[in-house]
Amino acid sequence: MQTTITARHGEIPAELKARAEQVLDRLSKRATRPTSAHLTFDTGAPGASAEIVLNAAHGAVHVAKADAEDHRTALDRALAKLQRQLDKAETRPQARRKRSGAAPS
Repeated sequence: MQTTITARHGEIPAELKARAEQVLDRLSKRATRPTSAHLTFDTGAPGASAEIVLNAAHGAVHVAKADAEDHRTALDRALAKLQRQLDKAETRPQARRKRSGAAPS
């Protein structure tokens, strides 16, 4: 899985990047065949935010964004939101496709 971690309007410490990589690695084990993950840290006027975009098989895209006072708390909140999405996706029944190759006779 391809992982990208970016920061807007500031720098991210090395230990936070290492924690973010661990978090994304754990998420990749829970998702159905993940292809890529993108984590964006943003420092704005009210505080810090973290946004996780996880692309999985069959075009599934899971997005979670959270705001907090610091980046670590924002990352934990976004992780909790994304885990709830993945849990819901696992329990949701899959749609079955009908074959359209054979003509009725």
